[in-house]
Amino acid sequence: MPEQAFPTIRAGLVGYGLAGQNFHAPVLSAVPGLQLAAVASSQPHKVLADWPQAQVVPSLEDLLAPALALDLIVIATPNAQHHPMARAALLADRHVVVDKPFTLDANQARELAQLAAARGRVLSVYQNRRWDADFLTLRDLLAQGAVGRPVYLESHFDRFRPQVRERWREQAVPGAGLWVDLGAHLLDQALQLFGAPDSLQLDCATLREGAQVEDHFHALLRYEHGPHAPLRVVLHASTLAAHAAPRFLLHGTRGSYVKHGVDPQEDALRAGLRPGGADWGVDGTPGEWVQADAQGALHTQPVPNQRGDYTRYYAAVRDAIRGQREAPVTPAEAVALMELLDLGRRSAEEGRALEVGSI
Repeated sequence: MPEQAFPTIRAGLVGYGLAGQNFHAPVLSAVPGLQLAAVASSQPHKVLADWPQAQVVPSLEDLLAPALALDLIVIATPNAQHHPMARAALLADRHVVVDKPFTLDANQARELAQLAAARGRVLSVYQNRRWDADFLTLRDLLAQGAVGRPVYLESHFDRFRPQVRERWREQAVPGAGLWVDLGAHLLDQALQLFGAPDSLQLDCATLREGAQVEDHFHALLRYEHGPHAPLRVVLHASTLAAHAAPRFLLHGTRGSYVKHGVDPQEDALRAGLRPGGADWGVDGTPGEWVQADAQGALHTQPVPNQRGDYTRYYAAVRDAIRGQREAPVTPAEAVALMELLDLGRRSAEEGRALEVGSI
């Protein structure tokens, strides 16, 4: 059916901080069939400077008022508020998107998944990095069998931020810390590529002076059974990496793939740009593919990146609300990820690898 045949889906956004302003409002608004109709924020001037057509209200309760007639609620608040706000929105029979991490723990995640099923509402988590240019390229290489059987993957998200900043993500509050912040992305990507591992071992540390929560983690996922075994996957993030490691390093039985640099969409959104245009999501730093010939000599060739596009997430949410497909990140996937994030915390506390079946 043509786009104009469908009614516009009216969305309300809760929170206009980093996530709301940069990752949700501009991406959602770039998708045909979705409208950012209202925002709950304590900074109306900030919202209206970007979205003068939106109605600004003080709270989620105001967004849920029948007069606004919103179909979708997007929750981009501090992590501790995800569960109660998503629950309230589902009980009001709204569809819900929650910024990652989904909840504070797997028990909260399971409760929301059950509630969404009971109310017949779409519930999804914003795992936008499934649509990073480099990840799409890596996934395609694996699907093509270009590297043969994969045996080892490193996935890094390194930054250099030596000063602890005054923000909730770096304070000793529920839902803070690098593991649930960046680990939620890296772990989700690993699950998309290879499924659940057999065991998980996590090491966390607070390395910066004055750090209140972990600002470094190193996770090892072991795959001992199934189609990808034997396989090792390392997930790593640090805030003290002035010289970043490759974003991806993949070794397989037919060669290796390495990719430096990160998808450009986050920087573009932070700079105030909006999705669209010929260059959106284009990562101009190609990866490298290293392969041995019949004589054992190694040859390197560039691997152009696929085009990244976060709007594909919200387009899929739109289609799920229309009943045309399932959510782009299903409640079952969201619960499974929270279970592994919980298991990682347990592993770090106990200082040992834990079987995924022990969740």
